[in-house]
Amino acid sequence: MVARLGPWQGVAVYVGSVLGPGVLVLPRLAADAAGPASLVAWGLLLAFSVPVAATFAALGARFPDGGGVSTFVRHAFGPRAAAAVGWWFYLAIPPGVVAGALIGAGYVAGAAGFGGRGTLLVAVGLLAVAFAVNHRGLRLSGRAQLALTALLVVLLVVASVAAAGHLDAGNFTPFAPHGAAGVLDAVGVLFFAFLGWEAASHLSAEFADPARDLRRVTAGALAVVAVLYLGLSIVSIGALGEAAATEETPLAALLAIGLGPRTGWVTAAVALVLSFGAINAYIAGASRLGAALGRDRVFPAGLARGSLPGQVPHRSLAVLGGLTALALLGQALLGVGVEELMRVTVGFLAAVTTLGCAAAIRLLPKGGGRRIAIVATAFSVVPLASVGWFLVFPAALAAVAWGRSRRLERDLAVADTREVQ
Repeated sequence: MVARLGPWQGVAVYVGSVLGPGVLVLPRLAADAAGPASLVAWGLLLAFSVPVAATFAALGARFPDGGGVSTFVRHAFGPRAAAAVGWWFYLAIPPGVVAGALIGAGYVAGAAGFGGRGTLLVAVGLLAVAFAVNHRGLRLSGRAQLALTALLVVLLVVASVAAAGHLDAGNFTPFAPHGAAGVLDAVGVLFFAFLGWEAASHLSAEFADPARDLRRVTAGALAVVAVLYLGLSIVSIGALGEAAATEETPLAALLAIGLGPRTGWVTAAVALVLSFGAINAYIAGASRLGAALGRDRVFPAGLARGSLPGQVPHRSLAVLGGLTALALLGQALLGVGVEELMRVTVGFLAAVTTLGCAAAIRLLPKGGGRRIAIVATAFSVVPLASVGWFLVFPAALAAVAWGRSRRLERDLAVADTREVQ
């Protein structure tokens, strides 16, 4: 029997790909940039997330395939552009999941009193479990994601509700101490919390009825993300006041206000769930992308095994695991910071999102879908501008992918000529 994602599992995977450990620190960064007006930035980004999420849902329903955004771009712009997108997404995952694992592990290590070596061991454990459940198959991975997302929602709701009784209206004034510039600055910071819709597109073929399920799953995930993000942002400002801009662990502070000071392990549990959820979702999507790219000869053909819906792409997972191990080893030996790892990842994924939304303008029929895609494309350019010189990485990788695609095209042309002769 072919394992398929159910709607609730799909919602959990989508929520996991968008919510990540960044939510543990982003409320502070946004409050520092804009004060209480950071609520406007949260609202704007949630509003802009709707066209991006809807665009990828429409593309996934129309072209369900493990190649995800790479498949969409191939239909719109040809194999060379698709190859660049495939390389961008696949190689964004190792530094991204390492960063996520280290953030979650840091909270656990802090609660347990571990040192730096303990943090590294917890991160290794997180990554090992995520790869293990994906090797067992998407059914187990989806069930694990569903359980973790349910736990995450409960914990974040408890944190918000517990602190809601301590809201002070005075903490919302002055509302915009840094003016419109502060709100725009907060938008740039918070965009890192809204990536992830492109990752779930690689699982579009895993639904029994993509045309029906993807729209429902996307709408459900948007609702969950909106409630959690807005709830946390409001209680962070209202309960913490000026401390919202300086508190390193705002979620821990909210739990301490509502439930008392002995909440270190609760915060660690939230961090662990957030980290694992994002790691699991991205590994699931990237492993299927790797198999699809092997099928399409963008990657070595040996990776194509497991590219059919319902199959487990063991070889792609193994390669992804090896690259992740190298990224973790490099981080440990070179002392690369988590922020740098995240910026490299966001540079790749922002490029993927922009090209994917642009593909939708060509692929979706005239009408509302295409207009939404135009809005999504315009919005997706914002994070590209925000990553600065880190765009060097996707640019260099695009050149490599382009060159490999040209060689492959020449080889195939030569093979066809010999066949004719």
